[in-house]
Amino acid sequence: MAIALMSLAGATALSAADGAWVNLFNGKDFTGWTQKGGKATYTVENGTIVGHSVTKTPNTFMCTEKLYGNFILEYEFKVDPRLNSGVQIRSNCYEKTKTYTWQGKNIKVPPGRVHGYQVEIDPDPKRARFWSAGIYDEARRGWLCPGKLGGDGKAFTKQGAESFKPEAWNKVRVEAVGSSIRTWLNGVPRASIQDDLTPKGFIGLQVHGIGNNKAIEGTTVAWRNLRIKELEPGSGDNSLSADEIQKGWILLWDGTSTDGWRGAKLDTFPKSGWTIKDGVLTVLESGGAESAKGGDIVTMQRYARFDLTLDFKITPGANSGVKYFCQPNLNPITGGGAVAKTGSAIGLESQILDDAKHPDAKKGRDGNRTMSSLYDLITADAGKQPKPVGEWNQMRVVTDGKHVEHWLNGKKVVSYDRGTPEFKEIVAKSKYRKVPGFGEWPDGHILLQDHGNTVHFRNVKLNVPPVPKGK
Repeated sequence: MAIALMSLAGATALSAADGAWVNLFNGKDFTGWTQKGGKATYTVENGTIVGHSVTKTPNTFMCTEKLYGNFILEYEFKVDPRLNSGVQIRSNCYEKTKTYTWQGKNIKVPPGRVHGYQVEIDPDPKRARFWSAGIYDEARRGWLCPGKLGGDGKAFTKQGAESFKPEAWNKVRVEAVGSSIRTWLNGVPRASIQDDLTPKGFIGLQVHGIGNNKAIEGTTVAWRNLRIKELEPGSGDNSLSADEIQKGWILLWDGTSTDGWRGAKLDTFPKSGWTIKDGVLTVLESGGAESAKGGDIVTMQRYARFDLTLDFKITPGANSGVKYFCQPNLNPITGGGAVAKTGSAIGLESQILDDAKHPDAKKGRDGNRTMSSLYDLITADAGKQPKPVGEWNQMRVVTDGKHVEHWLNGKKVVSYDRGTPEFKEIVAKSKYRKVPGFGEWPDGHILLQDHGNTVHFRNVKLNVPPVPKGK
């Protein structure tokens, strides 16, 4: 049985008694809130905030006066199926034109325009999109997830249709930590993006403009149980929020030192070939040779069950990878005999590659050496959405010991079970066929690969779940 996907599906809120949660709405009036944008109306009814649509006015927002950066936000909403809506997070509104730069392009937002990340409310059965809890970038880039930053639209629709409750109360959870923004709808994981265009802003409740459609004038959207838990200062890159700590997450790399790591074939960390600067761990260019300069690095400890997440950023034409169940003392050709002092250590690998420029993408079988594939064994899902070269991607590898999953930017792209006849069959067709018992070791190190190209890493985090009873 696969372990619960703890960082996505297993989010557990602290109770208000812990003193961590703060109510955003007092249940009586709009103290601490201010209206921006259009002229839709908001009322307080039985402890809820109700937004009423109005014709001939643009999008309207009831916004917190306080700005929030790193936080966990929870709320419930109920919406008329004819009305589109959403909740802004890390959003802003300026008196002068604001210019943002993204992917080399300038995005200009006019004065007085509310803009920023929006957690969508999308109930319209006629449109049949059901993208509630998707992430839309209001007045800037449009859809981010599904869209420009990940997510398969058809799969998102199917999941949304299954998890959304029409004309009933729906619960949303949002976690915004550093560059990571994740959402849940009624306990179901929805959007997951990595983006740092706006680190801080207000929270706003949207009543979407309806143009001159008098047939739906007065339709409503309501919110209740709005609460927020701000995460401790410093949450973000190479740090853990209080919520992550409570769930058992640890920093596998602390962002500043080599503690906990060594060379795969050394007793200490490599003296060259790797650098640490501004919270980023970088393997340096050395002409593309495999583990020929600094060499691979591995964790001091070995792991059998884990949930691993990290950010990585590649350079043009780069090759690297993250190996797990790694066995540095095995000969990478035969599994026995003397171990070469150069060359990469052996293990299962989630591939990191510039698929467009590196020749390895065309080797192996059916693309099983491309980005996020189980290297030389299983090809990553064709719907994967890696970020452009030079932007941060998020990798995730999760295993209960037997079942393993690879995730890329919030999307599962590989799933398999070690030790099964199917697994043995693909190993027999791979470059590892002569290694006895390849990939079936009970535990191993986690490895960051030196393949002679510049690749950057940060936010290397690990959760080791408890062993279920009976195992």
